[in-house]
Amino acid sequence: MKKNGVLNSQLSYVLASLGHTDSVVVCDCGLPIPRDREKVDLALIKNVPRFIETVRVVLEEIHVEKAIIATELESVNPKTYAQLMELLDGIETEKMPHEQFKQLSAANRSTAFVRTGEASPFANVILVSGVDFD
Repeated sequence: MKKNGVLNSQLSYVLASLGHTDSVVVCDCGLPIPRDREKVDLALIKNVPRFIETVRVVLEEIHVEKAIIATELESVNPKTYAQLMELLDGIETEKMPHEQFKQLSAANRSTAFVRTGEASPFANVILVSGVDFD
């Protein structure tokens, strides 16, 4: 049995399988996920698990070179935005309209989705995998 890190075997596998420029979308329970895409569904009930705690765990597991969020997050969900920006400190962050965000996440064939129970608006982030070379 694993001693630490991600205990969910499917999530652990998805994160360990990421290569440079692959991406993982950590999303709320409402983001549309293409049926042909890898999905780790962690949602149990509304707000369990939360988006921020899931992002925190994922960031402990993978090297991220870039994050992409919806522009609307900052104004519509400022608490989540502030918490996310704190977690992404030092990581290049790009903002785009939510409709464009949905199109981008659906179009990238090397994207996996991690669905949380988060039930607040625009709580989604695309994390682009980097390389952990010294």
